[in-house]
Amino acid sequence: MAEQLSEHYYRQLRELQEIDFVLVELTLYLDTHPHDVQAIEQFNQMTLQRQQLACQFELEYGPLLQFGHSFSRYPWQWAESPWPWQV
Repeated sequence: MAEQLSEHYYRQLRELQEIDFVLVELTLYLDTHPHDVQAIEQFNQMTLQRQQLACQFELEYGPLLQFGHSFSRYPWQWAESPWPWQV
């Protein structure tokens, strides 16, 4: 099925991964610089951007996260592959 996924799928998934990387780095920075207002604003902006992109991705391609972090349509989508971490 991986061959059938569109370029758009891979582009959105890569953008999500890039945003996740930025959020991890900002989290590490803010752990040692908790009063940096600009970093907090950037973190919140990136969080909002990630939420919006993840919502759009999940509407088009299915859930990204398990254990109650993402909804599933019918039929149960976790039986479908590839999962985001497999591509």
